Parts: sequence; C-alpha cells; structure tokens
Amino acid sequence: MADTSRLSSDFPPAKAEAWQDLVAKTLKGAPLSGLETRTAEGLPIAPLYREADAAAFPVRPFDVERPWDVRVVSAHPDASRANAELLADLEGGAASALLKVDPAGERGVAIGSAEGLARALQGVILELAPVGLDAGFLGPQAADWLHGVAKASPGARLRFHIDPLSAFAEAGRSPGPIESHLVSAATVGVRLADTYPQGQLFLASGRVAHEAGGGEALELAFAAGAAVAYAKALVRAGMPMADAFGRITLGLAADADYFLTIAKLRAARVVWARIAGACGADPLARIEARSSRRMLTAKDAWTNMIRLTAAGFGAAVGGADAVVLGCFTDALGLPTAFARRQSRNAQLVLMEEAHLGRVADPAAGSGYVEAMTHQIAREAWARFQAIEAAGGLIAALQSGDIARQAEAARVARPEPKIVGVTAFPPAQDTPVEIERPAAVPMEGPSPKLPGPDSTCPALAPVRLSEPFEAQS
Repeated sequence: MADTSRLSSDFPPAKAEAWQDLVAKTLKGAPLSGLETRTAEGLPIAPLYREADAAAFPVRPFDVERPWDVRVVSAHPDASRANAELLADLEGGAASALLKVDPAGERGVAIGSAEGLARALQGVILELAPVGLDAGFLGPQAADWLHGVAKASPGARLRFHIDPLSAFAEAGRSPGPIESHLVSAATVGVRLADTYPQGQLFLASGRVAHEAGGGEALELAFAAGAAVAYAKALVRAGMPMADAFGRITLGLAADADYFLTIAKLRAARVVWARIAGACGADPLARIEARSSRRMLTAKDAWTNMIRLTAAGFGAAVGGADAVVLGCFTDALGLPTAFARRQSRNAQLVLMEEAHLGRVADPAAGSGYVEAMTHQIAREAWARFQAIEAAGGLIAALQSGDIARQAEAARVARPEPKIVGVTAFPPAQDTPVEIERPAAVPMEGPSPKLPGPDSTCPALAPVRLSEPFEAQS
C-alpha cells in the first residue's frame, strides 16, 4: 500500500491553542463556553475534543461478511399480505423478520392463533432467517404459536422478544397484575429454552422511554431495569442466572443524531457488561436497534429517508447486532413496496457499499464519542441504581418517576431544527403513497390474567415534529 504518512508532512501540526485563538477572535469577546451545548438530560457537549484513548469494553463479534442483521418489520393487518411482504424483503437482501402481532389488526398483523401465524410465515425458512415477534401482552401466547410453526426445530434462531414491561409502560395499564405477566412470560420462556438453544426469550427495551421523549440515559436505565426484572423472573422459574442473561436482548432506538446513537449503543455495552458480569453471565450484550419513530415527520415525508439513513449509520457504527429501519412513510401509514425497498436498501448500501462493518469499533479513540459514551454510561448507571433502589422498574413506573424523567427531557429539549418542517420547508408538499388497508379483526385469546389491573402513568409516544406540523 502507498505510504500516506507524508501527505500531511508539509503542513504544521494542528494545536488546540491555535483553534482557541481563532475562535476567540471570531467570537469578538464572547466567552468560549457559549459554544457548549447540552443534551436533553443536561450532559455537556463541548465544541472541541482532543484525541482520546480507545476505551476497552466488549464489542459485538466481528463478522466482515454480515456485520449486522438487516431486520425488516411487517405490520400489515392481512396475514397473507404480511407474508408476501416478508418473503419479498428476505429475497431482496434482508436477513431476518419482525412480525407485529395484533388480533384487532390496528397496530399489527391480525393474528389470533398458531394457524394465523403459520399463514404469515408460510415459506419462511426459520433455520435460515431468524423471526422475531412484537406481541405486547400476548407475548407468551404468541411465543407458543411460533413454537408450533417452528415444529421444535432446534436450529431455529427464534426471537420471541417477550416484553410485557414496555407494553405496560406505554399503555399505562396491564390486563391483570403486571407481576403475573412476568411470571407467565418466564414460565413459557423456560419451557421453550431447551428446545431452542439459539433462541432469545425476552427483549429488554428502553425504546418506550425514548419514544415518549426521554433522553439517552433514561432509555438505557429503563432497558437495564427491564433486563434485571426479566432475569429475576427467569431465575424464579428455574433458569440459572447466567443462562437467563444469555437469553435477553437489549432493545434501543437509533435516531438521526448519529453521534448520540453511537455513544448510546457503546454505553449500553458498558452498562450491560457491569450488570451481567456481576451476575456471572456473558458480558457481551446482544443489541437490537430500531429506528426512532419520534424523529419521523408527516410533512415532507421524503426527508425521512435522510433521517433513517443517519439512524442506520449510527446503529451500525455503534455496534448493533440487528438493525430495524422503519419506512419513510411510517408517520402517515403503512408502507408500499417502494417504501419497504428503500428502507431495506439503505441498510444494504451502508453495509455493502459504505463498508461500515469493516471495522469492529469505528468510533474508538474519538474524543467526542469516547467522552459522550462515558457520560451516558455514568448517568444511565446512576438512574438504573435509582430504579433498583425504588424497588425495581415496575415500582419506578408506578410511582411516576420514569414518566417525570421522560417529560423533563422532552420539555428541556430545545426547539428542533427539522428539515422540511421548521427548516427549509417546501413551498408545496409532495405527497407520498401509503397503504390504507381495512382492518379485519381476528378473534384471539385474551391477555387478561387473574387479579386487578396494574396501572402507571403512561409513556405515550410523541413525534417531535407534530406541534410544528399542526401550526403550518
């Protein structure tokens, strides 16, 4: 290879002092501290960082051929149409699928039985393409349906993704005691664990806090609290602690601020390693990153392609094991085949043409990213400790503490500059095509468990552009 070290030999080395002198002259007496900004949670962001030593912490296993899992999601209410979409996505380069299940057909595929799930997954080879579920309080039942479809194949890399705590936090209510939902989920998980040695049982996701307006540290603390709650439930159901942590996936959001996304995902591995290591488990976290819904706009929806690509970049560089990118029309309705192809191909370009997976930890040594990684990790750890001191995540949700932290970050966030809405709005909005299917509800099992419903202040999802879109 050519020696590139001589390319900069004719230029004097850059020094921070020279930069500061130039900035001071430009500011004309204004303090340099005026260039400092802060995250929504108050973490400082300096205008300049020096080169840092690369922090030593666990990174995802390195696979240059398939550095991360390109995962697609289907929420079309018709099971046959959802099946056609998934098959087209898998043939078009996706590696795995995520199925949103909702018997009512309002927020996902209208599935209410193992037969319905089989229709949605017809032709999908589960040993080759991991399939995940997003079924809310029906998670244990849906896990049994997927077990029936897989026919107890030990090679099936199923992602049951049972996550009743996120459903509880978003709805503000559980059908029956939320503690009973954890017991039910863990009982089903332990029963399925031996059959599927490569399967993942729980999704400990902090995305519900993010979508409600929360900051990075709160999102990580929520995910950590959920992971501990699920691990304890699995242990009570008879699974060793180390094995329990090995069956839990961390779920995080990726948004258009790719630097914060990179730092957050790296910080998640720090927090996970500390918790899992203390429990004698594998310190390597498994992270599924899904693109943020709150960053998407209904106005000038074409600009969402930029946001989604930035989110995919941040998730890939941050070290996500699986990346789920939404579609640019998601703020308006269900995607067309064109929107799904755009979402899928954005990841493939990042992987196969931008070669983001060629380096295990591309951000290592960046002063800004290293500093922000440690700041987010420390703040998340402090908030996680507060959650545990309050009695765990369920208690923290019921007390309203999580909702208050999410609201505080939402209010503290400065007015955003949103391309197409608050910055460079188009003179005329170019419409986009979406699917408008009629929901055909299916009769499904009730998620209700014996006992009184649990309640908490709901972490209702927001879209950051919505107030500004309403004004225009």
